[in-house]
Amino acid sequence: MFSLYSGEFLQVSIKDLMIPSERVAHVQVGNSLEHALLVLTKSGYTAIPVLDPHYRLHGLISTPIIMDSILGLERIEFELLEEKRVEEAMNTDIPRINSGSTIQSSISHLVDHPFLCVEDSNGYFDGILTRRSLLQELEKLANQPKG
Repeated sequence: MFSLYSGEFLQVSIKDLMIPSERVAHVQVGNSLEHALLVLTKSGYTAIPVLDPHYRLHGLISTPIIMDSILGLERIEFELLEEKRVEEAMNTDIPRINSGSTIQSSISHLVDHPFLCVEDSNGYFDGILTRRSLLQELEKLANQPKG
């Protein structure tokens, strides 16, 4: 077990806390914004990873990004949902971490982001590290009896 007081917590592996890629909702770069909005709505998430057919991470797509991309000057242009592709609207400037990293290297990113995308050493999407999973682990350690 990790000790909060000895600093062992900061050396916990990302793999120990991350949600594996098989359990993460995502879309592919060629999908329409309509499909992405459906996945976001059905999953209940506000942002999801965008992957290519080889499972490499390209960015994130979110409901606000989609809405911004179909907002016209006088109305919301819903017909654009079917026409536009995810890669035209996605955010590519996202923090990425390696699955071999430790928690210490990820904490500063989790302050500003609800989750971080995790890649393996070959650049393949491995899963996500959520702020929630980190805080749950910290809570477990904080509630352990000292001794």
